[in-house]
Amino acid sequence: MDNLDSTKQKSITLAQKINVLRAAVMGANDGIISVAGIVLGVAGAASSSFAILISGLAGMLAGTISMAMGEYVSVHSQSDAEVAAVVREKKILDTDYQKEFLFIKNKLLKAGISEELSHKATKEMMDRDPLKSIVREKYGFELNEKTNPYAAAVASMISFPLGATLPLLSILIFPVQYRIFGTMLAVIISLVFTGYFAAQLSHSSKLHGTIRNVISGMLTMIVTYFIGVMFSL
Repeated sequence: MDNLDSTKQKSITLAQKINVLRAAVMGANDGIISVAGIVLGVAGAASSSFAILISGLAGMLAGTISMAMGEYVSVHSQSDAEVAAVVREKKILDTDYQKEFLFIKNKLLKAGISEELSHKATKEMMDRDPLKSIVREKYGFELNEKTNPYAAAVASMISFPLGATLPLLSILIFPVQYRIFGTMLAVIISLVFTGYFAAQLSHSSKLHGTIRNVISGMLTMIVTYFIGVMFSL
């Protein structure tokens, strides 16, 4: 039993780390795209490196705060919803245990499991931990798998400016005649990596996730650059 509890605890800790890592990857990705759009838009309208630097730093600061607060609010809201669901299910288990039992059993039946096996599996789950079982089967989350909103916010706060640094440095370091193309190329390469890792963490298609990420970044850069060019005319 101790070994089983230890294994569960390790899997829970891993799930929490993955959620924080997801926040970090998405924070870096948003930093790359957002600041790339800003600096390219300003570069399209003005040739001043100082103007590009100030706009990029302002976008980095604003984005860092926005991402951190957004991640905190999002994770905290999810946590509040999960707590409310647990409280609700506790009351139902106390007043109508059979209803919850039948919910899990019917779910197993719909999955194609036989009547006898569905009843047996449901009984085993409900005998072991009724609250944990009904929460998992009805809402799709584990009681102890909660992402710390502060950890997610800090991950975004750190990763956003790190990602934003790439387009900002690129457009300042490349020679003037190559800085637009060079920045776009650097951003596209970085988006390949963040798109791949984001897809891997979400267990979705890595190819499709990467392509979507690169396309969204390219559209952002192209649109903001040409808007800047329009204002420079």
